[in-house]
Amino acid sequence: MVLVSNNSSSVMENNQSVVQSVVYDINSALKAQDAAERESASAPVAKPPCVYGSLDTLSNKIRAFVNESVNLVKPAKIHVCDGSEREIRDLLNVMQQAGMIEFLPKYRNCYLAKTDPADVARVESKTFIISPNRRDTIPNTLPGIKGTLGNWMSMEDLKEAVHDRFPGCMAGRTMYVIPFSMGPVGSPLSKIGIELTDSPYVVASMRVMTRMGSNVLKALGDGDFVKCLHSVGCPLPTTRKLINNWPCNPEKVIVTHVPETNEILSFGSGYGG
Repeated sequence: MVLVSNNSSSVMENNQSVVQSVVYDINSALKAQDAAERESASAPVAKPPCVYGSLDTLSNKIRAFVNESVNLVKPAKIHVCDGSEREIRDLLNVMQQAGMIEFLPKYRNCYLAKTDPADVARVESKTFIISPNRRDTIPNTLPGIKGTLGNWMSMEDLKEAVHDRFPGCMAGRTMYVIPFSMGPVGSPLSKIGIELTDSPYVVASMRVMTRMGSNVLKALGDGDFVKCLHSVGCPLPTTRKLINNWPCNPEKVIVTHVPETNEILSFGSGYGG
């Protein structure tokens, strides 16, 4: 038999009261933290200013694509491209001031870009097609044999690659919204896309390679388009030593095509077109 004195009983009651108080405080703190997290998640994300053009000229589908990408890559500014002569002059001046290009006076409208030698245009080994099944993209081969007709990546691996590269990758930079048409604007054989990039060099290149600008938006209307997201992978301020003032991230270059969702994602190269 164990006898408990009144004093012992009082001590036990006090200890129990202290424990209950601590548990209550912890629960209250957890509830407060949970409420704060819910409030933060539901709060509107601050959008970067649009410094050129207007987001109002974009369709709801394009704005949704831009907003989703902004939340991921966190650019400092947005520039909606119109394809005008004024725009290309401004972009060439920006690149000249940054040391990315040099004007060659012997020829009219001729510029020299000295890139990082590590940023090469041919990246077949880092270019992937994403599909539910490997056999939908490349031929099946015998075990231990690597085919030469393309590279396949699963959707799960793509999500991991995106998570490893894109969050905050445009910090300090301008996101350029490029409406472009592969082929004559309005042709039933042409393909329209919207490319989001943080490289003025890509904007200038797309102006040469495609029909680009406001007239593409008019032709597209509320229609669907190829979603293209590109980043040089070099947020500002950068700790990387830039070669020839050419921003890139050659160690993490990847180019992915997702036919099922009509998307292209490119990271790490300064080309991106």
